[in-house]
Amino acid sequence: MHSVFLGLGSNLGDRQQQVLKAMEKIEQLVGRVMARSSLYETEPWGFLSTNRFVNAVIKVQTSLSPRELLSVTQQIERAMGRKEKSLGHQYADRPIDIDILLYDDLLVDEPDLKIPHPLMQERDFVMRPLNEIMNNDNC
Repeated sequence: MHSVFLGLGSNLGDRQQQVLKAMEKIEQLVGRVMARSSLYETEPWGFLSTNRFVNAVIKVQTSLSPRELLSVTQQIERAMGRKEKSLGHQYADRPIDIDILLYDDLLVDEPDLKIPHPLMQERDFVMRPLNEIMNNDNC
């Protein structure tokens, strides 16, 4: 089994419910959720919007490969109303966003899959909940 950290965010609809629903779908399709952060309300990052985000990070145990994990998380996003991932860093409002932050100690550098997530250290909305889990979970 692999330990994976996923970042979740929503700024459309019932944001808190969207994040919690994504966690349920991840538990069903990816693997057991071992830890979850608090929910954080944050300002949009990388684009202008009047819609604030609700963000969280979860730790999941999975047997999926990184590529399979990417496929499943994108399927969850689409099922929850996400039209397409951001292209060329053109961000927009979205009902759900699921990012692979860490996958064991693996390094992946492919055009559509980068692990660890290359921008996570620039994003307080990722680092605060990630640190919360790591400090409470002895990861």
